Amino acid sequence: VAGTLGGGVLTNRILELAKRCIRCGFCLEACPTYRITGAETASPRGRIRIMTSVVGEGQPVTDDVLHSLDLCLGCRACETACPSGVRYGTMVEAFKAYLERSGVRKQTQHVSKEALIGLMRDPNAFAASLRLARVSPRLLGGEAMPPPLSAMLTGKAKALPIMPHLPSRPSVGSLPPLSVAVGGRRYTVCLLEGCVMRVLYDRVNRATVRMLQRAGCDVVCPPQLGCCGALDLHAGFHERGLEVARRFVATLGEHEYDYLISNSAGCGSTLREYGELLQDDPVWSARARDLAAKVRDVSEFLAEIGIPKPTKPFPKVVTYHDACHLAHAQGVREAPRSLLNMVPGIQMVPLSESDMCCGSAGIYNMTQPEMARKLLDRKVGNILHTKAEIVAMGNPGCMAWIDTGLRERGAAVEVLHVMEILDACFEDPLSPTQ
Repeated sequence: VAGTLGGGVLTNRILELAKRCIRCGFCLEACPTYRITGAETASPRGRIRIMTSVVGEGQPVTDDVLHSLDLCLGCRACETACPSGVRYGTMVEAFKAYLERSGVRKQTQHVSKEALIGLMRDPNAFAASLRLARVSPRLLGGEAMPPPLSAMLTGKAKALPIMPHLPSRPSVGSLPPLSVAVGGRRYTVCLLEGCVMRVLYDRVNRATVRMLQRAGCDVVCPPQLGCCGALDLHAGFHERGLEVARRFVATLGEHEYDYLISNSAGCGSTLREYGELLQDDPVWSARARDLAAKVRDVSEFLAEIGIPKPTKPFPKVVTYHDACHLAHAQGVREAPRSLLNMVPGIQMVPLSESDMCCGSAGIYNMTQPEMARKLLDRKVGNILHTKAEIVAMGNPGCMAWIDTGLRERGAAVEVLHVMEILDACFEDPLSPTQ
């Protein structure tokens, strides 16, 4: 078994990374699925043991093995808690690639997951599918997915995933190829529009561009840039993810920029890991490392270089949700909070378990609906307990999923990206209302 995937490169990497685990158990209480179930096999420590037994000892991939690994969110909260620096996220992505390549999964589930991710990577096809979904009452946000589709995605006949809330008119956003800095150029940055952000939250991309302009940045948005490969890699479609990454590096190589900016946590975390992902590729490794070194989350970047002082009051009670791939994978926690605290009139209130996964996790909410629902209910309950009027965050998947949960409760809580709040606090020629 150990030599059946990529010449053994990925499986050998799993075994090498697993050596750092001392089985101390600090990861257990950090893991959302362990906290919900209390099962060792639903913990990082238990999953590491399962992975090494399969790739290192030749143990068969049973339904229990599939269930244990499929239940993993890939949130990487365990990495924050681990005193030994176990790179669990890298291990899980490698093992998921093994599962998808090994043929042990139901073919209908494999193909449907692959097709869904392929659809999401194409903004025009993604927007068209969402418009079609708006026509069907069964597919409106907050409604259960039709049984045939849900059975294919989950591999379970009776599973009924809840569709995230959909925009009223899904369309593909398009940003100008170049937006010029205000008050003189300090940096030239490239903004990744993102597959999901571009379709669901074009308003966030536009707010991001304006905030970067105010901070003295020329903002380049290459229309042909495309997907970064995050969804493929997180779901175990490793080879296709690498192909997408190579294409991304090649396209971006045609442009001059100081930093590559992301406002989507999942995309940003993948981009930061390009150097490692392509380290064994003699053609692309150096270029991938150079690209990864320039990646910044937009809140991290703006907090570092500074922004003009917001002048327009924002008299709202706001709480902040830490997206997993921002807090755990990229270590960005204080930057968005420090930016929000600059806003005049804002009242920031803490959110209990702010860095616990909401259950969105890429396409997890559609492939593991029961656990995703439990985590969503827990997250929404914590948000409502704050009495906040707005919950801010930095990832489109979290935004859509949490918005779904709040709407189901009839809660008058608005879901906004950090950049939207900041952008609303300026009165200048860039402001949409001017």
